[in-house]
Amino acid sequence: MSYRRERLAITGMSCANCSSTVTEALESLEGVREANVNFATDEGTVEYDPEVTTLAAIYDAIDDAGYGAVDDTLAITVTDMSCANCSQTVGESLLDTPGVISADVNFATDEGRVRYNPEEATRSDLYDAVERAGYSPVRDDADGDTEAGEGSGDGESRADAARREELHRQRNLVLFGTALSLPLLAMMVVELLAPGTLPETIPGTDLAMGWVAFALATPVQVVLGREFYVNSYKAVVRNRTANMDVLIALGSSTAYLYSVAALAGLIAQAGLYFDTAALILVFITLGNYLEARSKSQAGAALKHLLELEADTATAVDYSEESGATDEREVPLDEVEAGDHLKVRPGEKVPTDGVVVEGESAVDESMVTGESVPVEKSPGDDVVGATVNQNGALVVRATKVGRDTALQQIVAQVREAQSRQPDIQRVADRISAYFVPAVILNALFWAAVWFLFPEALAGFVGALPMWGLVAGGPAAAGGTISVFEFSVVVFASAVLIACPCALGLATPAATMVGTTIGAQNGVLFEGGDVLERVRDVDTVVFDKTGTLTNGEMELTDVVSVGPRADGGELQYDEESLDEDGVLRLAASAERDSEHPLARAIVEGAEERGLDLVSPESFENVPGQGVRATVDGREVLVGNRTLLSEADVDVGPAEETAERLESEGKTAMFVASAPTGTSEGEVVGVLANADTVKATSAEAVRTLRERGTDVWLITGDNERTARAVAEEVGIDPENVRAEVLPGDKADAVSDIQSDGRKAMMVGDGVNDAPALAAAFVGVAIGSGTDVAIEAADVTLMRDDPVDVVRATRISEGTLAKIKQNLFWALGYNTAMIPLASLGLLQPVLAAGAMAFSSVSVLTNSLLFRSYDPDDDYRLLGFLRR
Repeated sequence: MSYRRERLAITGMSCANCSSTVTEALESLEGVREANVNFATDEGTVEYDPEVTTLAAIYDAIDDAGYGAVDDTLAITVTDMSCANCSQTVGESLLDTPGVISADVNFATDEGRVRYNPEEATRSDLYDAVERAGYSPVRDDADGDTEAGEGSGDGESRADAARREELHRQRNLVLFGTALSLPLLAMMVVELLAPGTLPETIPGTDLAMGWVAFALATPVQVVLGREFYVNSYKAVVRNRTANMDVLIALGSSTAYLYSVAALAGLIAQAGLYFDTAALILVFITLGNYLEARSKSQAGAALKHLLELEADTATAVDYSEESGATDEREVPLDEVEAGDHLKVRPGEKVPTDGVVVEGESAVDESMVTGESVPVEKSPGDDVVGATVNQNGALVVRATKVGRDTALQQIVAQVREAQSRQPDIQRVADRISAYFVPAVILNALFWAAVWFLFPEALAGFVGALPMWGLVAGGPAAAGGTISVFEFSVVVFASAVLIACPCALGLATPAATMVGTTIGAQNGVLFEGGDVLERVRDVDTVVFDKTGTLTNGEMELTDVVSVGPRADGGELQYDEESLDEDGVLRLAASAERDSEHPLARAIVEGAEERGLDLVSPESFENVPGQGVRATVDGREVLVGNRTLLSEADVDVGPAEETAERLESEGKTAMFVASAPTGTSEGEVVGVLANADTVKATSAEAVRTLRERGTDVWLITGDNERTARAVAEEVGIDPENVRAEVLPGDKADAVSDIQSDGRKAMMVGDGVNDAPALAAAFVGVAIGSGTDVAIEAADVTLMRDDPVDVVRATRISEGTLAKIKQNLFWALGYNTAMIPLASLGLLQPVLAAGAMAFSSVSVLTNSLLFRSYDPDDDYRLLGFLRR
């Protein structure tokens, strides 16, 4: 048993008890032999068996204990992967490196994203791990992850440069191989159409014409075949695995070496297959070139987002007295948070910031997908790379570099592309066993054809596709020997079954789907999330800020008259009028940040009331506030708050019910002189939050699609039902008066009968509920695209984006299933044909290359998909 020792930097500890808690959490993991955590140094060490537990499980245990461990993430571009087996090999090599927490390597994007412990692993260690696996990482030892494509301006990242060089190399190889293979192809065609036309020997010599073919095919075998042979050696000898390169090397070298042996007279009466050996490599290299081009096109939309950044900014000195002065143009990478920038009409906003002067409309479509320009005035946020329309603005930079919304969007989409759906894991497992199975199948059928040619020829000869082979084996009256035909079967069978298309099916579609989401303001955390969204059968909306605008406004102030028992209230007459009730409540709420409280305070200020600061203040979550104002104990809140204080709400109940039936949020105001125990209700306030214009459309569309829709809110029952009725949610699907801390339990309860619920909230106080749901969606996040609790982040405040997210998910999964259908169908159909001798090696190589290109092309066609158009396919492709 080999144990591994890991050093960790722990965050969040404040005392010795904290270090003890972390130690206990680590030692409770199976496979951990010893854990020591030091509060004084904020460090810890853990010794564990990597065969039993993982570093990822150790990090999760620390998180579950309420603390954190420092980690970092690196994106590594790997340009020479040829199939899903390659990406799997690279991933395994990275995971075997001490300090690596997780590694996701994507063949379709030529990129791996590695989460690692910087206390144990360095960037150089990760690059070395890729090289140990036999592949070439694009190294960048600078502080920034330029290999991830981040940055701005005209500079080309090293990753992009490496991809461009690889594309040019593949193109040059294709041109070289084609130039030498065309004469071979011409000779083959002439021989097929007019046998005997070509001389048997080279004119003027006694050398056989086969030496011409040898001279043309050998450079192709050396130059184009070199990388396949080298990669095959690394795969088999170094990594103890087999990949696509092994199959290509086997197929091509079999045809070439057999022909050399025949030309040298080592095999009697044998044909030559130099043309086949050369054309195999040309077709495969052409397929690699087209794949590289398709991959570049699939990621072009994401690169285009980065190219939208401004190259320079107009910096100014700014003060409220003199405004903007001393304009000067500076490079964007020199702008720092806090700098003031001037943005003229038609210019791009250089970086994220807040408007301090001017008014204009800003086109934010490139970030949110919203085509209508958004009005901006002092105090409003602006997003970098958006376009100022018609007025000059002065903006104070708040986020620069990688912290901007645009860079975060790109980073999140790249992260999503590296996390593949579960359906891809199935394809990867198939690919891992596929190559060895193909080689065994080819050997088996070659042996069967060699041992039992007459029996097989009799069966196959009756098939209508027999003509695809230039005659059958000699035993069936053909023109080639049994051994030669067995060699042809072997070469065809290994070439036709390369799992390239299978490995590309999922990541190619996922890459396009996540990019479509980003273009429409929908950010998926990962390809696995993209897959889960499609399976959602219940959508649970929070009310405030999700279905409603979340901007509360004071609408009603009602003072309560004489007590219900006929007695007089204890307080002076002034407190009974509307202004007196409002002043008392607003003063009590002055220190609260709750939207309802702010609406009350703003309403009092608009009426010009003289507010005072409360002498004491207590916020009661989910109920209201308790404060001391002008020597009086004041309560402002719901029925629960007053009932727990033994205040009778009877005198105001009818008024509150009337306001709530109108869809307003009613709050009781009660007061009592300090030191007395008997408080009395003195008034009712009501706030209204208007329903968003698209909420009803979103609910209606979801219900039409067969999705159950629920509403959860901390508001009272009557208000919640009024909003539900307005947007079209069934009354029985309303959960009202749910405290923020109880929303997660409510979501879990909804899912208790097997439902797969999507919780849609604002991503802040709804975070526990978002985490509890099958899929958590944060809506209307503005420039903050890194809400950890959410699986999906919607850049706009539009509930219809929930429908768009569902459609993008369904569309992407439909494309994945289409790709897998064709990839698996291709192999299912072609392997038997090759095994039965019905497919020549050249045709097999061409078909294999075409299959990969067709899968990528099918994925690229998805780029034009509009999520506002329902993506309806055959049922078996949707579900």
